[in-house]
Amino acid sequence: MAAQGKNTFQSEQQQQELMDRLARLRETLIGQNASLLIQNPQLAEVINGRVNELLNIVDESEARRPGLPDGGLASLIGIGADAAADLGGARIAPSVGSYDEIVTPERINAIADLYYIYQHEVLGVFQVTLKLQELFKAGVVRLSNGPGAYGLYRFDRRQVLRYTAGDRLQAYLRAFGYTSAPPALGASPNRQFHGLFSNFIVQVARFFRDKRVSEVIRERANDPSFGSIAIVRRAGLDLRNNIKNFSHGHINVLRVEGMQLLEEAFKILNSDDIKRLFGADNAWDVIEDVLRRYFRESVNVSPRNRMAITGREILRWLGQSFILNTTRAPFEALLQEIAEPCEEWLTSAQTLSVTARAQNGNGARPAVRAMSESVFS
Repeated sequence: MAAQGKNTFQSEQQQQELMDRLARLRETLIGQNASLLIQNPQLAEVINGRVNELLNIVDESEARRPGLPDGGLASLIGIGADAAADLGGARIAPSVGSYDEIVTPERINAIADLYYIYQHEVLGVFQVTLKLQELFKAGVVRLSNGPGAYGLYRFDRRQVLRYTAGDRLQAYLRAFGYTSAPPALGASPNRQFHGLFSNFIVQVARFFRDKRVSEVIRERANDPSFGSIAIVRRAGLDLRNNIKNFSHGHINVLRVEGMQLLEEAFKILNSDDIKRLFGADNAWDVIEDVLRRYFRESVNVSPRNRMAITGREILRWLGQSFILNTTRAPFEALLQEIAEPCEEWLTSAQTLSVTARAQNGNGARPAVRAMSESVFS
């Protein structure tokens, strides 16, 4: 940094000199450790990381420095006592903040929970609960005063205070591009989500598959894998930026309410009198039995449920700053958290044939597409 009259700033010449010094430092460190780099390739990443940290420190320091009232324009065009003698003496402005570094975790987590709710809605949890309520009201099932019966009575008592099924379907359409419900006035369906989501999961799965292969065929199994973290990072950032643009509005409140509704439905389906009615061991058996008996549908409950769980884990991971890490070792360690969820989601999605295409109206169950007419509508 140099003094220019009463103001201090980084000039264009000083920045160029700094870049040249850092380049020479990088070259010197690489040259001095050439023999070690052959034995330990990870050392190159450490050296480059340290030099980049020095550059980041300078950039951050310059960004915190109070700016000139005119932004340095006067010295650039030759006005005043601080006028630059040549272009090298003109103030160079620091870089602006990175787009990818600006994210609100709460909104990403809201999308993750909404995805979890959507998968259970497609699975038929709410539809089955309302069908049981319909049978209970008609008196055609042997229910009277058990916890399940009382839960069925209360299930839609507060519907006037809740979002309707149409609101939920419109939220799924806006957030994920799923369902064929008409969009809310002025809303745009997020048709890109499923492709970006699937691509990120595929890239993560491929990265760790390559790692497993490299551990088998190479002499030093602990060396870095030959998978590209840049591809995984870019896929994750593209997905996160997409989610960020479609997570505004009432989605956060709707997912809180949706999770409460889902909890109520499972308490009913898992109650002793309801399970006894169908000879079921758990709530999932009740769902399968009702769908098969009253809707003539056979739903793959297990893969759909696993897609809900693993999909939420993957989206929650993106809500953190892990994806911004550019150093291989820590990035790979952090990515390990969702390695198995990605493989499991991918396998479940392939079972349901929803990996290559979006889960729009054509990919959802017909009963789900009609739910806006029947579930808290």
